[in-house]
Amino acid sequence: QKIQNRPNVVFCYLIVVVLNFRALKEGNIPMDTKLVIQARRHNKDAFAELIEKNQAGMYKVAAAILQNDEDVADAMQETILICWEKIGLLRHAKYFKTWMTRILIHQCYAIYNKNKSTTTVEKLPEVAAEPEKYEEVEWQDMLNHLSQKQQIVVELYYGQQFKVREIADMLQIGQSAVKSRLQSARKTLEQHYFTDEGKE
Repeated sequence: QKIQNRPNVVFCYLIVVVLNFRALKEGNIPMDTKLVIQARRHNKDAFAELIEKNQAGMYKVAAAILQNDEDVADAMQETILICWEKIGLLRHAKYFKTWMTRILIHQCYAIYNKNKSTTTVEKLPEVAAEPEKYEEVEWQDMLNHLSQKQQIVVELYYGQQFKVREIADMLQIGQSAVKSRLQSARKTLEQHYFTDEGKE
């Protein structure tokens, strides 16, 4: 059958199933509070460890907005500098990841808007932060079928495990808008990966 000739379809089917079930239960991965507290006292080692733990997630979020690795690197670098300078202002250690991601998104859109009028929009790179991992290639390939607005909410919600209200706060949109984009993203993926296979 046609679906047997498409090995990637099985993987993508599992992804879509996970996306639908993930919508029923929200959760967030807790941060290492001790490291954040130490970093707020400008402990360089603690801050460096925090960044190391979060850099893969930062890349994925930035790549969902920007068009090339150079811009992604610039956004991440600026975000790290801002976080180091302002981490003392972070009142609750458990919100470090949310706080950092909000700063990152702001930097990404600043770069995106700056390049918008002068740069031809290019396709997002098919290989993500760690190209040796097959799963990362599949995830990025799936994201490439979505609009930019869908990509960022899918990455934040499913990839980074943020809650709807947190994403709404980061993107400065309503929670209903976040839910709508997630729903439309799921429909887009289902139509892309399964509609054709079901016709034969």
